[in-house]
Amino acid sequence: MLAKQIKRIKRHKRIRARVIGGPEKPRLCVFRSNQHIYVQLIDDQNGKILFAVSDAAIKEKGKVAKATEAGRAIARLALEKKIENVVFDRGGFKYHGRVKAVAEGAREAGLKF
Repeated sequence: MLAKQIKRIKRHKRIRARVIGGPEKPRLCVFRSNQHIYVQLIDDQNGKILFAVSDAAIKEKGKVAKATEAGRAIARLALEKKIENVVFDRGGFKYHGRVKAVAEGAREAGLKF
């Protein structure tokens, strides 16, 4: 593994030691690859993924615009199921760029974290 990946995994383990999602307040987990971004709402107490959204199906131009739209999409799905509060898990990535765009898109659509 590359040194960058090892550092990210260490950061993610540190974050996951503190961030736990439940049925009322699930964990909004973000994974960023070079080409796409994946967002999930996870109930850690029951070990279930409630919703998942990928930017692969979004028709926007640009990675940041797709990430913002992915955040809005996951928020719409959550609000349909009466979930308003979530815990944000950035997955060890810096809160910058596409990860920040997902968070802002989810907040714009009505999620609270």
